[in-house]
Amino acid sequence: MRLTNYFLPISKEVPTDAQIVSHQLMLRSGMIKQSASGIYSWLPLGLKVLQRVEKVVHEEQQKAGHLPMLMPTIQPAELWRESGRYEDYGKEMLRITDRHEREMLYGPTNEELITDIFRSFIKSYKELPKTLYHIQWKFRDEVRPRFGIMRGREFLMKDGYSFDIDRPMAINAYNRHLVSYLKTYERLGLQAIPMRADTGPIGGDYSHEFLVLAKTGESKVFYDGASQHIKLGNEYVDYEDVGGLQRTVDRFTENYARTEETHDLSLFNQLPEERQVEARGIEVGQIFYFGTKYSEAMDATVTLADGSKKLVEMGSHGIGVSRLVGALIEAHHDEDGIVWPKAVTPFHVAIVNLKQGDTEIDKVCEQIYTGITAAGLDPLYDDREERAGAKFATMDLIGIPLRVTVGPRGIREGMIEVRCRSTRTVKELPINSVVDYCIEEFRGFE
Repeated sequence: MRLTNYFLPISKEVPTDAQIVSHQLMLRSGMIKQSASGIYSWLPLGLKVLQRVEKVVHEEQQKAGHLPMLMPTIQPAELWRESGRYEDYGKEMLRITDRHEREMLYGPTNEELITDIFRSFIKSYKELPKTLYHIQWKFRDEVRPRFGIMRGREFLMKDGYSFDIDRPMAINAYNRHLVSYLKTYERLGLQAIPMRADTGPIGGDYSHEFLVLAKTGESKVFYDGASQHIKLGNEYVDYEDVGGLQRTVDRFTENYARTEETHDLSLFNQLPEERQVEARGIEVGQIFYFGTKYSEAMDATVTLADGSKKLVEMGSHGIGVSRLVGALIEAHHDEDGIVWPKAVTPFHVAIVNLKQGDTEIDKVCEQIYTGITAAGLDPLYDDREERAGAKFATMDLIGIPLRVTVGPRGIREGMIEVRCRSTRTVKELPINSVVDYCIEEFRGFE
């Protein structure tokens, strides 16, 4: 993409109403624009990041054997009355009436709708287990929307729903989600600690939240400091291995790690004092096992081999896709702007032309731009008639991992400067080596 053809409404000023870094930088870099309180338009740069995050979430869910689908944003109130949640959910639910006086709602979550889909089509125990998921926009009418997309009213969410024949299999589905979420966050460049959590209006008796540690986090958390050093890395996960999954889950959950709602001071105080950590975190996902709460209320059963009926065991599993964009910025930024991890960067390489209109410089920039594009990477070519300092500031602000700078000195010497945004290190490379270097840097992240 050539910057002269792009829509990138950046700002030098820090918005006065933006309290946290991610909100400030998303507004300054032209990623979002507020359209109403807690509701945002995603501009081209922001949408590219959101789509890259969504792609990683889809890939890790499908590796775990979960089936994608898409449910509507608007749901009939009668399903929520059937489950008993319509009156209980509170003012966060946006209730509406259509022209035929039918009561509807803008879905804050989808347990009722997916249970209705399940009971309409799946009748036999032989069709279990099943896990269906979608990524869809949700709406919760927060009383005080704040922190930009981190605490907005409209948000993009992945929510998945598992259906199993008994509790052991339902717990295995829970474990699949816990591990697949850990894989997702690590791929995105985040470390999220699973913590025992309150189930809230979703219900059930077993839940973990995934918290990314950040000073601006809205959640107070308490955990064993040893939890910060546990990672999956390149470890292979066999989602068919029930025992192996359980061992992985145990490794990540055996240490004390709880949100404020489930915090047990007596257990926490049993830890060595140097490992007792109290901090703040950003919730980026939550998983629930709630058994037959919805299947019993909505009569979702399967027929067993002996002809009897059995209620299915269910779980609900969510990732805040749009919230992850904010969490990534909170975790990856410096005084100059955003520092995108390679997996989610909107553009892979920034090409900066220091003397637009110079025949040789333009030619080399085009050569690099064409080569990087042909390799399947996504470059952003700053071809504006603008001073060098302004071009560098723009690329630092929007956080592209590699910056290729082409100017008169480099052309004379046959060398091109390539700068890494995260480490600030600079390499001088022969002109013909630049494209290959960029390709190698992004191998595995395309």
